[in-house]
Amino acid sequence: MVKRILLSGIVAALAAVWACGQPAPAPDTGRKKLVIIGFDGMDPDLVREFMAAGQLPNLAKVMNAGGLYDLDTTVSPESPTAWASFATGVNPGKHNIYDFLVRDTTTYMPDLGMVTRTPPTFLWNWIPTSRPKITSLRGGTSFWVTAGQAGVRSSILTVPVTFPPEDVPNGELLAGLPLPDIRGTMGTFHYYATDLSRFEEGNTEFGGILKRLAFDGATARTVLVGPPNPIVRARLTALRAKGAPSDTDRTTLAELETQEDVTLPVTMTWSKGRGAADIDVDGQKITLKAGEWSKWINLEFRINLFITVEGMAQIHLMKADDDLQVYVSPVNWKPDAPPVPMSSPSRFAGDLYASLGPFRTLGWAEATWPLNEDRMSEATFMDDLYRAFDDRARVILNRLTSGSWDLLIGVIESTDRVQHMMWRHRDTTHPLHDAAGAAAYGDSILRTYRRSDQFIGEVLDQIGSDTTLMIVSDHGFHSWRKAVNMNTWLVQQGFMVLKGQEKVDEKTLDDLFGGGQFWENVDWSRTRAYAMGLGQIYFNLRGREGQGIVSTGEEYRALATDLSARLMAGLRDPDTGEPIVTNVYKRDDVYAGEYLHNASDLQVGFADGYRVSWQTTLGGSPQGIVYPNMKKWSGDHGGFDFASTAGVLITNQPITTDANGRANIIDIAPTVLKHFGVTVPGAIDGRGLWK
Repeated sequence: MVKRILLSGIVAALAAVWACGQPAPAPDTGRKKLVIIGFDGMDPDLVREFMAAGQLPNLAKVMNAGGLYDLDTTVSPESPTAWASFATGVNPGKHNIYDFLVRDTTTYMPDLGMVTRTPPTFLWNWIPTSRPKITSLRGGTSFWVTAGQAGVRSSILTVPVTFPPEDVPNGELLAGLPLPDIRGTMGTFHYYATDLSRFEEGNTEFGGILKRLAFDGATARTVLVGPPNPIVRARLTALRAKGAPSDTDRTTLAELETQEDVTLPVTMTWSKGRGAADIDVDGQKITLKAGEWSKWINLEFRINLFITVEGMAQIHLMKADDDLQVYVSPVNWKPDAPPVPMSSPSRFAGDLYASLGPFRTLGWAEATWPLNEDRMSEATFMDDLYRAFDDRARVILNRLTSGSWDLLIGVIESTDRVQHMMWRHRDTTHPLHDAAGAAAYGDSILRTYRRSDQFIGEVLDQIGSDTTLMIVSDHGFHSWRKAVNMNTWLVQQGFMVLKGQEKVDEKTLDDLFGGGQFWENVDWSRTRAYAMGLGQIYFNLRGREGQGIVSTGEEYRALATDLSARLMAGLRDPDTGEPIVTNVYKRDDVYAGEYLHNASDLQVGFADGYRVSWQTTLGGSPQGIVYPNMKKWSGDHGGFDFASTAGVLITNQPITTDANGRANIIDIAPTVLKHFGVTVPGAIDGRGLWK
């Protein structure tokens, strides 16, 4: 699924020093060391293809010492779900992470599926009285916590679903996804341009802010949009909750909406043909030539006299000839001054910053969104992606050489991002495939895999021959050639009923987290099922949903059987007649545990080439069922049939496999615990793999 989901309202934090509250690591235990390197989305078929061509010598070296295996993933094969099962060794029914989104069963509104947020409070709308609080929705116990309680020293680095950071006994943790940017999003970029029309100006579907540059002589003035002001947002929320607003309320709302975000002044000085520009951000002046990146620029956003939120960003001058085009990266948290803790101990991120200098902290570190919105060239995207890769690699190598660990886990996600954006260059049947693009960028995925292999070589240079090494990915990949509007299909089949006008406005993430309307035309009194997220279908269940009409028991089972059969038999590509769905998984057949009630009632497993539309992920139901995917986001995994979307496991010692010669991502946790002689908790679903 779209891994770009907003975390609204969490960044208006107090500028206070957080207590470390964590003891120093235990002394060397003498245990045999274990290193796990994760590459998000690394596909086992591509590994075998590139390895056979001699392109991955270091991965081959590890494989020759142990083996290369398909690693079965979760239902559905989404990164948060799979990495949560990696960490806990249990199925999603026991850890509660099913998708990037969850829905409020009372209002049906979608929300982020990994955390809950409690905003800060203020006395007299001015003086802070409490800090913001972020709480993970993930249940289960991370295996590094269990190991740490037994004395195992660990270093856990940018593993997804580790924000907010948990305390790790005898360990350190640097949080990964869903750690947001300064706006509380998964990557709000800014794009400023003279050739941007007023029609284009505004917010993109997935969170970019586009601003038209109007020059007065050689100078243009604009703003950089920072974090929401929590005081203003609280007042807006209270006013909107009152119901029908009075004229006075409407005036107040309009005034507050103009103050909702904290901004910094930006001045650009440029003349046509110069090939360079001077950029001033809140008094910090830089000069860039076309094609240059700035260093990291420290930024301060003042909420009021008591609160300042710090961040850092990079500026890229894309064009400076007849037109000016400027890209500003998402404003990352400063590791030494985050709005809320981003590591455990809380000082750990700042210590890394002091040692390494600036590094990306954003959980979604690569610039997929501007490329998908056609606001960045592919060459710039690949340059940015390598920078993101190297930032993660620097952190991992820094801790690897520290030696103060028994267990080290580090995850790099650039392998996932490059496949999302560049898969069309591999797939000659993709609607956006073209010969020129393939000639220029057809090896982008290979080059990223080769960079991963080079990194494994660097790891091998640092670890001893007696160190156990596991290379893991959470899922594989598919081509995404056609998009499917699941809610529109549900309407046509009579499972969802619309009232009034049938045309539904398209949804954006800005609508979702900015107070937009959702499901406004759905008649819940006659709707039995609705789709949201990546392949999730929920029943409008009486006693669970706010306006539920489907009864538990026989009616529930009959609906599941009927809907599954129609999806399998009736949802076909109108152009080819091919089935779009390979499997439909019923909730009780694939999940078990204390969080079963939060699972979708059906999980659709799509065939290669098909994925739910962006609108379906947000609950939209626009016209049409199946249409070509004309976005550069051309590869995916979420919503595909998990049985055909396995990740990869490469080890430097042999393992025991199942009857099909495979392992499962839930097997990693008990394997690590057994490696260190730690008793495996009874709740764990996986099995140990070592022979």
